[in-house]
Amino acid sequence: MSGNVVPLHKTPAPPDIAPSSEQGPNLTVVPEPAPAPVAPLWVRSGRAVRHAVTHERTVEVGRLAVRHSMYVVGGTRIVTRRAWDGRTGARYERLLRAAEATGNYEVAAEWEERLQRFREARHRRRMDLLKSPVDVAKGLAVGTGAGIGTLVGLGVVLAIANEDITDVLTPLLAVIEFIRLLITIVSVVWGPALKIGPLLVLLALWSVGRKQQAAPNWVLPANARSGEGEPITPSIVVKALGDLGVPALRNAIKEMGDAGAAMLGPIRIAGCGVEVDVTLPSGVSTVEVQQRRRKLAENLTRHEHEVFITIPEAARTVRLWVADSGALDEPIGPSPLVTDETMTADYCKGKAPWGQDLRGDAAALSLYQRHLLITGLSNQGKTVALRSLALWLALDKSVQFLMGDLKGVGDWAMFDGLATTLIQGPTDEHVIEVTEMVEAAVEEMNRRIQAPPGTTFPPLIVLVDEAQVAFMCPAKDEDRRPYGGSKANSRYFMAVRKIHNQGRAVNVLMWQGTQDPTNENLPKLVREGAHTRASLALGTESQARMALGDKAVDGGAAPNLLRPGLDQGTLILASSGIDIPQGQSSITVRTHYINDDDAKAITERAKALRDGVTTLHAIDRSEQRDPLTDILSVLGDAPRVRTKDVLARLATLDAGTYGEWSFINLKRVLDNAGAEPYKSDGVMVVSRDRVARALANRPEDEGPDASISHID
Repeated sequence: MSGNVVPLHKTPAPPDIAPSSEQGPNLTVVPEPAPAPVAPLWVRSGRAVRHAVTHERTVEVGRLAVRHSMYVVGGTRIVTRRAWDGRTGARYERLLRAAEATGNYEVAAEWEERLQRFREARHRRRMDLLKSPVDVAKGLAVGTGAGIGTLVGLGVVLAIANEDITDVLTPLLAVIEFIRLLITIVSVVWGPALKIGPLLVLLALWSVGRKQQAAPNWVLPANARSGEGEPITPSIVVKALGDLGVPALRNAIKEMGDAGAAMLGPIRIAGCGVEVDVTLPSGVSTVEVQQRRRKLAENLTRHEHEVFITIPEAARTVRLWVADSGALDEPIGPSPLVTDETMTADYCKGKAPWGQDLRGDAAALSLYQRHLLITGLSNQGKTVALRSLALWLALDKSVQFLMGDLKGVGDWAMFDGLATTLIQGPTDEHVIEVTEMVEAAVEEMNRRIQAPPGTTFPPLIVLVDEAQVAFMCPAKDEDRRPYGGSKANSRYFMAVRKIHNQGRAVNVLMWQGTQDPTNENLPKLVREGAHTRASLALGTESQARMALGDKAVDGGAAPNLLRPGLDQGTLILASSGIDIPQGQSSITVRTHYINDDDAKAITERAKALRDGVTTLHAIDRSEQRDPLTDILSVLGDAPRVRTKDVLARLATLDAGTYGEWSFINLKRVLDNAGAEPYKSDGVMVVSRDRVARALANRPEDEGPDASISHID
């Protein structure tokens, strides 16, 4: 084994370790590993200092210190610039150069004229300052003399009254004592004010700088460094357009001598944002910009829903409306219907206060002879938006309502006692009743059309909420005609189409609210028959086209880009009944929210304007009716009702039985029962007491059959 051991140089063993007898003469004892060398103190100190300096907490403290220091510096710069702009014409010159850069020479000439007027006014002020010391001295001398004379005169009056000559100087001494007191107060306060004053000035400058984020970007908080919400300037708009990814647009901006400023019109304040028209260079279409709405919004440091792109009349022009950051998430004020308890409505000449447009202006909608369609995804505020229009119109006592709520959760319950018919429920039976209600309105429309020329009729609003339930109802009648669907034999579809075709001429109007517009739940002929079309948030562009039409969508309307759940109550509207900016085919409206309690209060005011309305909650479709009982039911609680109103209510109750009734038929039934109509204030009326008495005294064997026999 010793022949395999390589001889090594002997290493002396440590003095405290004795060599073992088992170790061979040629084996080397391996020493214990030496301890690691200790770094010098200056190296360890440097590492500690570097770690302390680069630590995240230290960096953040440093940023905090620099940030707030720069707030003071930036606030000083801002205040100085504001003072300079106020004392000189720098602001006018800056706006003048901006107008020249955009090629708007008319605006530039206007700013130049304003600058000249400012300089003339400043010159007059300076000349007045040269004369002011003399004028002040004269005024002070005259005022002092007059004041002393007044005080002495007052003292003489006091001396005479008190019979004491020393009272002559009492007012003057009182004024001197007051002045001495003021001097004492100032001397006491002056010292602390000199110490606190600079601190207050620094605090004010810091507040201005903090509000304007006047600090380097690297020291600002993360949410502020994002640039979100920065003001919209011409350079920001041009850069945002150049970065859209449209090569022709980017190259055209580079070739422009003014760096693209000529494309922009003036940036105007428009409500809670700004508006600017952009004339695109040749070779760039408006569609290319519209399709990049999200990218444009991000380039402008905004969210997608805060930028709207519309197409005005000018060729190759897009109109950008950019909201202030977060402004669209703030609620608008309450409806005037809630705040003004004296408000009334006028169907013919008035406009319903519906909400606000994006510019913050009141959005009012005319409902005169206009069929209405409101659509949108579920739970986006469709019913509330539709109901607010009905609430306003209810304050016109001449308006009559036939209502069908195919959701049936009580959203329209406050119209009980206001609407002539109110059907609430989602079942096929409720669809059948709503269909017959609409068909009764068709019969009323036909009766009005056949009236003598020049006859005026009160407005009749036929309102169906959740109308998609009716269009998709599979039920059929005894003749196998479907209630739903969109075929020529569909009862609900055909009734709506008839009202759309001829109803507006005689003030019979169809209002519908529906979800998710498709060809199945909202047929093309029905949606195109509405004069006013509004849409809340939708899922796809194809649904937006069904809701508003191709013209509105091609013009920039995009309800499919509204945020479901976040933009509740915000709708896009296409109608001739509202003021739409020139060149646009639609307008965005943020509707007022009227809760159920406020809606009940409004309907109570509407009921107080009327004589009393008996609301039918179901339509009796039996073949045999009792005319006298029906007459009493439609009279409601009113002591007397005009005969023509009784006829209209009977026709609404059952168009099949009473749709063809005339005054002669009504009079014959009442005469036979001993409840003859009579004149009151020059018009024929029916007395409720007479009808009730006749019904109570009618022999038991003379039931409905006998009543109907009187009509034949």
